[in-house]
Amino acid sequence: MRTPHNEGLGSDRSAAAPERKCILSGEHASRDALIRLAISPPGPDGSRLVLPDALARAPGRGAWIGASRADLEHAIAKGRLKGAMMRAFGKSLGGAPLAIPDDLADRIAAALTRAFTDRLGLEMRAGKLLVGSDRIAENARMGNVAWLAHAADAAQDGSRKLDQAWRVGEEAEGSGLRGVTLPLDRAALSVALGRDNVVHLALTDKAAAERLNVPLQRLLRFLGSPGTAWAEATGTDAGTDEGRRPACDAVPLAATTNLTEGHKQRT
Repeated sequence: MRTPHNEGLGSDRSAAAPERKCILSGEHASRDALIRLAISPPGPDGSRLVLPDALARAPGRGAWIGASRADLEHAIAKGRLKGAMMRAFGKSLGGAPLAIPDDLADRIAAALTRAFTDRLGLEMRAGKLLVGSDRIAENARMGNVAWLAHAADAAQDGSRKLDQAWRVGEEAEGSGLRGVTLPLDRAALSVALGRDNVVHLALTDKAAAERLNVPLQRLLRFLGSPGTAWAEATGTDAGTDEGRRPACDAVPLAATTNLTEGHKQRT
């Protein structure tokens, strides 16, 4: 697939991410903090759909948004998103009607979830991801854990024990360092990784944790989760307030909608 002009291949970049402008707020931010929207090829009726491009790899022009799900749904209802997309794409639409799917927010959530779980799978195949409480606890106490996370429905007692083991290994007792509570439950994580009962996860490599940061932060921002999630999961700027752990509703695992397939479903 052709790469968009002047744009990289998603999160696997060593250089600092360039900035993009949110078409809804007008504010500039790193592309890693925004979500790219693309438009499908014309359908049988000539219309073109606005669809998520979670990896920022779809060909052609794109538009970027930094809105949470709630803000996006409000912008769609008020017609602001369609107006902003029309201004962003302008003559490149060739006069074709632009359609905003009623379930665009669901499609974005599904695409961001898949981008995150796909990255988890890649790190697991590379031998960087640990699952299982005993294995994680052992590595955590040895100082071999760079990132720790828990399923949305993980028992608090089990999570606290692993958090404590991590603090011991990092010589950070009393720091409040703890794993991030993911916006996916154990069922979604188990399906994504092809393992039974995945409740806790850890990464043993800092670079792997940084690679995972991009899709995780996009997903958390879109869901409106607290911005402290990544800091807590990496030990940076961690506080001692127990209430800082993000509480996220579980998001069902769903496949990213292909631009062409999404248009076919509509027609």
